[in-house]
Amino acid sequence: MATRPEPKPTIAPIVGPDDPRHFTDSGIEIGRLYGEDDVAADLPERLGDPGEYPFTRGIHPDMYRSRQWTMRQYAGYATAKETNERFRYLIDHGSTGLSMAFDLPTQLGRDSDDPLCLGEVGRTGVAIDSIDDMRRVFEGIPLDQVTTSMTINAPAAVLLLLYELVGEEQGVEAEQLGGTTQNDVLKEYIARGNFIYPPEPAMRLTTDLFAYCRERIPRWNTISISGYHMREKGCSAVQEVAFTLANGIAYVQAAMDAGMAVDDFAPRLAFFFNGHNHVFQEVAKFRAARRMWARIMRERFGAEKPRSQTLRFHTQTGGVTLAAQQAENNIVRVALQGFAAVCGGTQSLHTNGFDEALALPTERAARIALRTQQILHHESGAADTVDPFAGSYFVESLTDEIEARAGELMDKVEELGGSVEAIDFIRAEVEESAFGYHERYRIVQDVVVGVNRYVTEDVEMPDILKVDPESEREQVERLKAFKEDRDHEALGKRLEDLREASRGDGNLLHPIRAALGERATIGEVSGVMREEYGEYREA
Repeated sequence: MATRPEPKPTIAPIVGPDDPRHFTDSGIEIGRLYGEDDVAADLPERLGDPGEYPFTRGIHPDMYRSRQWTMRQYAGYATAKETNERFRYLIDHGSTGLSMAFDLPTQLGRDSDDPLCLGEVGRTGVAIDSIDDMRRVFEGIPLDQVTTSMTINAPAAVLLLLYELVGEEQGVEAEQLGGTTQNDVLKEYIARGNFIYPPEPAMRLTTDLFAYCRERIPRWNTISISGYHMREKGCSAVQEVAFTLANGIAYVQAAMDAGMAVDDFAPRLAFFFNGHNHVFQEVAKFRAARRMWARIMRERFGAEKPRSQTLRFHTQTGGVTLAAQQAENNIVRVALQGFAAVCGGTQSLHTNGFDEALALPTERAARIALRTQQILHHESGAADTVDPFAGSYFVESLTDEIEARAGELMDKVEELGGSVEAIDFIRAEVEESAFGYHERYRIVQDVVVGVNRYVTEDVEMPDILKVDPESEREQVERLKAFKEDRDHEALGKRLEDLREASRGDGNLLHPIRAALGERATIGEVSGVMREEYGEYREA
């Protein structure tokens, strides 16, 4: 029997700072020089044309010559009023899309007055307990003129429905709403930990949102399948591609198992990747992921629409790459990461504030981050031509290598039964990679400027954003008044309807919407399902 070839590594080896070899974080050894022999003989077929299968060169024929990427800035902290002020500031300074950050209680489906949430309200994002909070966040911001990305997962359906209800109050039809709910629970089990329900009901909520948006909010991106957080946790670029696409396969299969036709929902799937410092690997990563996803959708799932085969993605620069030491060095890191994302063909981009290793970004840091994108667009030349690195011996070799190594890792996930069954395996792989990162940094094999080399004794601390602790008390007081001013009998009936629906197999978003319309809070809605489904516990 022929022996199976040894799989290629997906993590850089720990070889010490004196080893002359150079590796990417995925264990790809970088040669001194690249030439024609390092590029696949069938390169023209593997590339295709921009806007055509297999979309290696981009999903639009003209890319940024005809449509600029969406410039997003992640914002949200403390109260709805303060978040509204930051959103208005960003719009006034040229931001073309809003990215909404939620605090931990909201992400976990709990109200601000829950005793478990003491000290966390409004700290990592804005507190959203009810339609009143969502209304305050978007006061004076017409929802038919902006797109909003919501970094929310376990309670994604609840937040989307609150957004839809606020749109109705503004006179905006649901068909006019545009944006994205992250809605990716699998990466929460793997890397982030902000889950509520076990995988089966969580996947049901995810696919119910797919069906609801097809029926009512057709412009909405129903999921942002996220490699970003796995990369933040410590995975390599190859692992990011492999596990993100494996999770994507799980969501597509779940939707088809629920009776949906692939070409009915696949055009609204989106992806979310991290941007790191190795520009060439990052460009290659995006190109490889696009080609792999096109093949998966066409050959495995039989998707016929070109839009069903395209991998549309948002990029955020790497939070984990930001250093608290010599924080202004982060401006350069963010610029390099944004440049790689643009050269790799991203559809939208968030650039981090240079001070985010210390706190939520100040207005100054957010403005610099936005100006970074504007400089990339208008001054770098990266937006002038499609796929500017195509044909580079180095980048094409990296693209093929990432595709091959990610494919082997995806095969392993398939052998284990897919992403849902392979959660423990994926988590262990990410943790092994994170350990390698730490060791290579510790022994100065990997240099981080200003942190483990070129260190200065005098540390300059920039002004940072401070959230007023009083905002938590104010939020809880507003929530108390909101809860008192309701028709409790009507609300109780709607929550009981949701309980019954949770025990059946109908689309849960309709009873959730009815409860929210009767002024239910996110904690009350999530609490009903928590009681019915239980909570997920890590092994």
